Order: sequence, then structure tokens, then C-alpha cells
Amino acid sequence: MRTSMQTVLGVVGLVVVTQAAAQITLYESEGFRGRDFTTDRTVWNFDQFGFNDRASSAVVSGGRWEACEHARLEGRCVVLEPGSYNSLAQMGISNAISSVRPLGGEGLSVYRPRTGERLYQADVTSVRAVVGPPEQRCWIERERVVESGGPNVPGAIVGGIVGGIVGHQIGGGRGRDVATAGGAVAGAAIGANVGRDGPAYDRDVQRCTSVPSASRVEYWDVTYYFAGREHYAQLNSPPGRTITVNEFGEPRA
Repeated sequence: MRTSMQTVLGVVGLVVVTQAAAQITLYESEGFRGRDFTTDRTVWNFDQFGFNDRASSAVVSGGRWEACEHARLEGRCVVLEPGSYNSLAQMGISNAISSVRPLGGEGLSVYRPRTGERLYQADVTSVRAVVGPPEQRCWIERERVVESGGPNVPGAIVGGIVGGIVGHQIGGGRGRDVATAGGAVAGAAIGANVGRDGPAYDRDVQRCTSVPSASRVEYWDVTYYFAGREHYAQLNSPPGRTITVNEFGEPRA
């Protein structure tokens, strides 16, 4: 299984060999220590991976990368050129990265070995397939609309009179006065709403809802264990029980 997967990835690597690989690895501690996250594509929000505002150092292996302080590439952003960043504090983004993207398009689907790199096999601990965002489905419905008219003033007057008469017949003394006033108010309110409905007509209304995407898997979130630490990467192909990495735990084809 592992051999066939490596063969497939090797073929893909030959197809895209003329392109420049875009790859960034972020580390949660300075000096390239602690938990790391490797990707070759845009990450809109690190919060879903438990890596939000966690990066303190970075290695950009290929391409130029934009790193932003808020999700969806919002807020203050800086551009990281290829190279090693022992500490991101001097750039003002230590523990403050929420999203990243490769500049000039998405990266490759293959992490190609560098010349002279020693490769190892790391045990995969979890794999999660990620599909596209939810799709919006819309349709047209016809609904009945009744316009609201103004208050029925004549009805309110008549209702108040009738209500007062009815209330006057209830109780006696002070209670009769209260019942008369209450009946007049209630009658006026009822009368004012009689015949308030205006003309009715039909109209077309658009309704929309979000449904799960039926598109193919966009990438696989992979967690693996190497050299006593947990690593994380996004791959375009599902791995086997192990994946190939270099001495730093970065994935390789």
C-alpha cells in the first residue's frame, strides 16, 4: 500500500516538476521546537486545527507566504520569504497567526524530497477527509401577501360606545364606572381593527438554504507521530499507516 502510494505521488511530482513547490512549516515554540504544522495550501483559519495564535517560528521551504493575524487573511499581514525564521517575534507576529496562504496560487500536491535529505517513516495517528464548503441551494416560492390598512376610526368609535354600554351594565357604584371605562377601551380597540386588512396579492419569494457539498475531497488532514512529537500536515492523497518525512518531521513524497 505504501509503495503504490509513493509511486503515485512520484508520478504526480514528475508532472509538476516545472513548478516551484510552495511549503511552510510553523512551530509553536521558538527555535523550531514544539508541535508543528506543515501545509502547501491556503489555511483560512488555524482555530479548527487547534493551532490558532500558536506559531512562534517558521520554515518556508518554497514560495512566498502571507501570514495574517486574523482568520480569512484579515487584519495585519506579513510576507515570509523562503528561509528559516528562528523567532517570529521580531516581525511582530509571534503567537499571532490565524491564517496563511501561498502567494501566486496554491501549492503543489506533492512534498518533494530535497537533494541529500535523509527520509524516514512516521506513524499516522489520524486522517480526516475535508470536502469543499457547503453549497447554497435556492428556489422560488409563491406566497400570499395581505397589505395592512390603517386603523378603522369609525369602527373604533362605535366599538367604544358599545363597549361602554355593556360595561355600564356590570356591577354597581365605583365598580360600574371601572367596568364602563374598561368596556369602552376594549370595544374601541376591537372596532379599530375591524376591516383593517388591505388588498391581497401573490408574489414570488426566493428561499435559500445551505446543503453539504457533494464535491470530491479537497485534501486530507493528517496527524502523525515522529521523533517523540506530534506533527500535522495537509495532503492531497490519503496516506497509508505511515508517511515519509525528513529528519525534521516534514512530509516528503
